[in-house]
Amino acid sequence: MPSQSRSAKRSSIRNVGLPGLLVTGTVVWAVVAGTGLIADSPTLAVLGLVGATAFAGSFAVYLIVSERRRHEVAEDHLTDQARFLESLVGSMGALAGSRSPGEILDRTCTEAVELFGARSADFLPAADVDVVDAHEIKGGLHVPLRAGKEPIGTLELRRSEPFHRVDLIRATMLADFASRAVENVRLLEEAREREDERARLTERLITAEQDERRRLSIFLHDGPLQSMSGIALMHDAALAAIREGRLEDAEQIVASSLDRERDTIRNLRDLSFAIEPLVLRDAGFAAAVGALQEQIEGSYRITVAADVDAGEELAEKAQVALYQLIREAVNQAVGRKPQRITITVASNGDGFVTEIGDDGTVERRRSRIDELDERVRVLNGSVEIDSNPEAGTTVRVILPPYAAARA
Repeated sequence: MPSQSRSAKRSSIRNVGLPGLLVTGTVVWAVVAGTGLIADSPTLAVLGLVGATAFAGSFAVYLIVSERRRHEVAEDHLTDQARFLESLVGSMGALAGSRSPGEILDRTCTEAVELFGARSADFLPAADVDVVDAHEIKGGLHVPLRAGKEPIGTLELRRSEPFHRVDLIRATMLADFASRAVENVRLLEEAREREDERARLTERLITAEQDERRRLSIFLHDGPLQSMSGIALMHDAALAAIREGRLEDAEQIVASSLDRERDTIRNLRDLSFAIEPLVLRDAGFAAAVGALQEQIEGSYRITVAADVDAGEELAEKAQVALYQLIREAVNQAVGRKPQRITITVASNGDGFVTEIGDDGTVERRRSRIDELDERVRVLNGSVEIDSNPEAGTTVRVILPPYAAARA
């Protein structure tokens, strides 16, 4: 029992600590000094005063030394933080200077080894390990990298010394910056690809416009202009016959010239309708395709069936572009000598699907397919052509919903 009592006393003294002992000593000697004054004992009073002063001075020295040490520790901690932040900024600069996601991830591993004194730093693809939050593992850390909500992978750090909570926070900061750097590089790559695609589409559009103007110029020169020149010559001949009194000859010439004039007027009207039919603007998409249907049936004696009501859902510019595609495909189909042509436009969740089918000969000319492909790509769509000797040719044009709405 006595040994247990002495052990308890030593334990209580250790718990009090040096500051408590100094304060206790100061109080005890102050009590001694007070007792000496009360007992009118100068020796005891002086001894108590000296003891209290000594303990109070020791306590003051302890406080000064402790505060200085605390400031030194805080200064060392702030210095370490500043050094780490400086190193982290340098690492971020190195990552920001990388030009590809793979290079960023490699630099992240290299910088992590230097920042954390790690034995190894590896990047684990998202397919190999699924990490939701940063956490400690045996002998290391796992820190996830994400671009938005999409997982990129996991940064695995290992070192002989244990990692602390502050290391976990720092590693998360590095991983977050690396993730943003990867995402930025990917966005820049996508922007460059879209810009390149826009440039290609612009070039194709300019080329298509030039080809269209060239075809229009050739058509006017070889068709209506030649006809008008012939009509003018026929009028000269009719006028000469009238002056010579050959009225019957003049009548025949004028009648023939009238027929040629009517043909020329019909050709010019067809050209005007083909460029941009007024019925498309005034009556809508279905009415314009219906007018094209009547024109083909009347001019070539070909049966044409059309179901294009879904085209009314398209924006105005998309309707014009799709109508031109249908007209071009129908004109190509006419050249294959079919007995029947079908035109359908349907909408679904994937966009708008237009099909122009005919039972004529199989289309084998690549230039015709390329003409349609150039027109469709301007709308960010695609074209498919199915040719079968028994079933004929089907041209399928697919427009995505956003392209149709934006056009």
